[in-house]
Amino acid sequence: MGSARWAFPCAAWAPRRDEWLLAARLVQPEEKDRVRQFVFARDAKAAMVEEAAAPYGDSAGEPRVERELLGQEETRAGRLLIRKLIAEKLRIPWNEIHLQRTSKGKPFLVNDILGIHPNFNFNVSHQGDYAVLAAEPELQVGIDIMKTNLPGSGSIPDFFRIMKRQFTEAEWSVIKSMNNELIQLDMFYRHWALKESFIKAIGIGIGFNLQRIEFNVSPLQLEVGKVYKETKMLLDGDKEEGWTFEETRLDDLHHVAVALGKPEVFVQKDSNVLSKDLTQPQFQVLTFDDLVAAGVPIAHEDPAYWDNFCSKQECPARQSTHSR
Repeated sequence: MGSARWAFPCAAWAPRRDEWLLAARLVQPEEKDRVRQFVFARDAKAAMVEEAAAPYGDSAGEPRVERELLGQEETRAGRLLIRKLIAEKLRIPWNEIHLQRTSKGKPFLVNDILGIHPNFNFNVSHQGDYAVLAAEPELQVGIDIMKTNLPGSGSIPDFFRIMKRQFTEAEWSVIKSMNNELIQLDMFYRHWALKESFIKAIGIGIGFNLQRIEFNVSPLQLEVGKVYKETKMLLDGDKEEGWTFEETRLDDLHHVAVALGKPEVFVQKDSNVLSKDLTQPQFQVLTFDDLVAAGVPIAHEDPAYWDNFCSKQECPARQSTHSR
């Protein structure tokens, strides 16, 4: 079945009428209605594409409160990335995929696959200009993407003071050792993506003390497009051998971190269960045609849906220029 690392450039996607109406026909009616309700086109596009979810339950953590400070958008509905994954990796016909939501709003796959793929797991994240997905047939997986954005108000040092409790002293030492404030901010978001990828993989979410985990990042500089696995994590002060972290820069502004661990490795803290020979799949940047290649429409065309999309402003005016 294999792994998957996908990225879709939501911000750059300017859907044509036929694309938007096709996308609406490829998702369940309730998800289509959820997309319709977004105020801004940016959010509607991201919502049509992605969701931080696992195939048969809520393995992703709830978004942390600090996400509001960092500009991370709340997790969205399952839609096209999830359906593409299920159709291609699990061989379930697109029009037979049935997604429902937990009481907390998380989508899960109703189709029974536990007997065939008991450990299949995936996670999706959206922030900045991309939605990203990571999937593994046998591993726990968590993914997070962060764009290096300047703080919405105040200085970078003020922003760091607000976020001080999220990192250990050693992590802050690395962050503040960078040559200037912009590079420090970039390193801050790299650490944040690493921590969130782990939190989402273990599914604990709000309530987990981020001081319990500490990352020793390596190398200090990452090349765009290359996959790195050198970064190590300490858990409660001890080196954690049960997890591997993949790091990638999609471009100069976007860090992606993927946390990989064997099922239940978090509770088996001392077991070195993760192979050192894991492949390093690179992210494939998808086009809209890639997203819908396996699609089978499950609803009739709704011309008014395009009119609704066209009536939306792209994004709040104050957020139009906040990246470095």
